[in-house]
Amino acid sequence: MNWFCYLLHCADDTLYCGITNDLNKRLAAHNAGTASKYTRARLPVELVFAEPCADRSAASKREMEIKSLPREKKLVLIQSGLS
Repeated sequence: MNWFCYLLHCADDTLYCGITNDLNKRLAAHNAGTASKYTRARLPVELVFAEPCADRSAASKREMEIKSLPREKKLVLIQSGLS
């Protein structure tokens, strides 16, 4: 099972970071308003970054690293083309 750490761009120009083992299903859930309270109020969302991780633990650690970055560094990460 492949895990991913991902970033979404929300309609209000904020960024949301999460993890999943099924990007397409999770993105659909976000846009349906059933994945998270945060994104439910900021629809639609667009996947702008996804990074494969070895397992759930690695994905969670990467999520915490990305969440601790300032917005400017998240934008650099998105533009780096690592998705």
